[in-house]
Amino acid sequence: MKVLVTGAGGFIGRALCKAVLARGDEVLGLVRSETSSLPGLQSINVPLENTPQLANFLNGVECVVHLAGRAHKLADNVADPLAEFRAVNCNATLELVRQAVAAGVKRFIFISSIGVNGNNNVRPFTASDQPNPAEPYALSKWEAEQGLWQVQEETGIELVIIRPPLVYGAHAPGNFGSLSRWVCKGVPLPLGAIHNKRSLVGIDNLVDLIIRCIDHPDAANQVFLAGDGEDLSTTELLRGVGRAMGKPARLIPVPAGLLQFGATLLGRKAMAQRLLGSLQVDISKTCELLDWKPPYTVEEGLRRCFERSN
Repeated sequence: MKVLVTGAGGFIGRALCKAVLARGDEVLGLVRSETSSLPGLQSINVPLENTPQLANFLNGVECVVHLAGRAHKLADNVADPLAEFRAVNCNATLELVRQAVAAGVKRFIFISSIGVNGNNNVRPFTASDQPNPAEPYALSKWEAEQGLWQVQEETGIELVIIRPPLVYGAHAPGNFGSLSRWVCKGVPLPLGAIHNKRSLVGIDNLVDLIIRCIDHPDAANQVFLAGDGEDLSTTELLRGVGRAMGKPARLIPVPAGLLQFGATLLGRKAMAQRLLGSLQVDISKTCELLDWKPPYTVEEGLRRCFERSN
C-alpha cells in the first residue's frame, strides 16, 4: 500500500512513518525540511498550504494520514489566534482532502484532538458526545471535522477521525516534555496532592491505532477516541515518570484549590486546568469496533519513552 503522511517530520509523524515502513508499505512523507526525513521515506518538501503542488504526489496513494497542522500553544501572541488556526488546521485540510479525492485516494485519516469534546469532564468522553471545543485550536479542528464529513458525503471517500488526548513519548513536546525535564532536574513541584483523573496515550499506542485504521474495513467513516485505557492523576503521572527515569519525583503536597487560585492570579488558568482538572476518555468503541487494545500499559510506555531518550 502507498501511504502519504503529512507532518512526517514531527513527533508523531516520525514514529508513524517508521512503523508503516517497517510493515512494508511505501510511504511518502510531507516534511518541512529534508533533514526531517527517515531512511526509506520518500520525503516531499512542500508547504501544506501549497496543495496544488502537493496534488502532483497523490497519484497512486491509497491512504492519507493527515497529522500536519498548527499546534496548540498556551501562549499565543498573534492578533487573531482562531484565524491562524483555521487557515492551517481547517482550510488547508479541506483543500488537501479535495485533492485526495481528485487523485482517487481511498481513505483519509485525520488526527484531530480530544479538545473537540472539551477541556474537562466529570465522566469520560465518548466519540458520540456532542462536541464542545473551548479554545481556538480545538475549534479549528472541529470545523475541519465538519468540513471533512461534508466532503465524505459528497464524494464517498472513506474518512477516519482520531481524537487523541495528551500524547507522551521520548522527546515529546508540550506539557509532558516540560514536566519530564523538571523531574529529571530534581525540581521540587507543588503537585503532590492532585487527585484528578486524566487519560493519556503513549506514542507507541497511538501509532499502533493509526496503523490499524489505515486498512481496517470497520474504521471507515468513524470517529475514534485514543487512549492507553488507564487514567492517572497528575501526581501519579509524575511519580511514574520518576520511576521510569530512575529518579525520585520531588513533589510537594499543595492543595489543588490553592494552586488554581494562584494560577488564576498569574494568568495561567489554562495551564492549571491541564495539570489540575480531569479529562477522561472512553475507548471502548475504538477497542470493540477495531478489535484493538493498547499494546502497552502506561508503565511500559513511560519506560519505553525514557529508554529511547537515553
